[in-house]
Amino acid sequence: MSDTTAEAAPEAPAAPATAPGGGAESFTDRLRRPRTYAVLIGSLLLLVLPFYLDRFWLQAGLFAMAAAIGAIGLNMLTGATGQLSMGHAFFLAVGAYGYCVLAGESSTENGHTLTGLGLPTWLAAILAVLLAGAAGGLFSPIAGRLRGAYLGIATLALIFIGQHVLFNAGSLTGGYNGRAVPPLSLFGFTFDDTEVVVAAVPFGSSEKLWYAGLLALLLSALFARGVLRGRPGRAMNAIRDHRIAAGVMGVPVARYRAGVFVLSSMYAGLAGVLLALVFQRTVPEYFGMILSLEYLAMIVIGGLGSVAGAVIGAAFVTLLPQVFTHYSDSLPLVSAPGTGGLAPGEASRYLYGAAVVAVVLFLPGGLARLGLARAKKPSAPKKPKATKQSAAPKRSAVPKQSAPPKNPGEKS
Repeated sequence: MSDTTAEAAPEAPAAPATAPGGGAESFTDRLRRPRTYAVLIGSLLLLVLPFYLDRFWLQAGLFAMAAAIGAIGLNMLTGATGQLSMGHAFFLAVGAYGYCVLAGESSTENGHTLTGLGLPTWLAAILAVLLAGAAGGLFSPIAGRLRGAYLGIATLALIFIGQHVLFNAGSLTGGYNGRAVPPLSLFGFTFDDTEVVVAAVPFGSSEKLWYAGLLALLLSALFARGVLRGRPGRAMNAIRDHRIAAGVMGVPVARYRAGVFVLSSMYAGLAGVLLALVFQRTVPEYFGMILSLEYLAMIVIGGLGSVAGAVIGAAFVTLLPQVFTHYSDSLPLVSAPGTGGLAPGEASRYLYGAAVVAVVLFLPGGLARLGLARAKKPSAPKKPKATKQSAAPKRSAVPKQSAPPKNPGEKS
């Protein structure tokens, strides 16, 4: 969205909490708020889900976590700064394939001699995120000077370039069939399908990656929240609302635009690494223009400029096709994949396409605004009523002069 099209304001800087009496709100008072209870219950629920859900839903949840990380980065660029980017899928591909090349071993697969550096997987994951940021840094001079539809068209070129490289650089990407993803290993603990029994529940790769994905999402959300609520966030909002005024106030507009583009690219790289670990195989066809459009739908549906909106929108867009696929037998007008009729993927795209239109028309703040309770404005102190005066105001003591008498012969 351009500098003037972002309607929904991002999260405002948090004002100091005040108690009903007017003083600062204590920590005990904050714990008693309903929102605190909701966050605690939601966190506990997310922690125990791997003990009860099967592999299908765990993979769907991990897919939503990876999408939420990428959507947070795009929301800082598009929602908070007003820079339209159509090339987000390119940086996801850089993170995913960068991890495969850095952590994988040189081998031959599907007729391709694959190149791999064999680095420790934890180091490869970090370097893949930095590699995505470096790719964003190479494009940042363009991102710092273009805006609106011009930047969208320029970033759209990244998708075509990326697709050409992914399909033709067989030694790096494996060509059309992709390449296998090495499992993550951290402190001697490997996130693979080797079962580890915890509380009589066997933990495979999905259960192990669940907690790694939660940690990555939590750190990403907290960092983005701090950026948006601090001085950089205020500068980004000023650039989005009126770039000329922001420049007059001393905000380096081009530098901020370029920096946010690099930061958004790193978020996309982290999302790509997590996606690769979940799918266990990277396929070039997945990182196309449709994926970039889905990320734009996530931040619009969830709420522009909001971290919570990015998470909600990512869950909505990514989980909807999974739900339709799982319950295609019982849903009307939706058929199982490959059986003809309306496929679950197509039905989900129609639905969240309609959701984008509905949100733009009727809920500019996105789905995140639905869960926010409107704070009641403190009533202004009543002015004391004026006391009625018991007596009428005294008139002037000067007697009213009477008109001079008329002459008898003067006409009245």
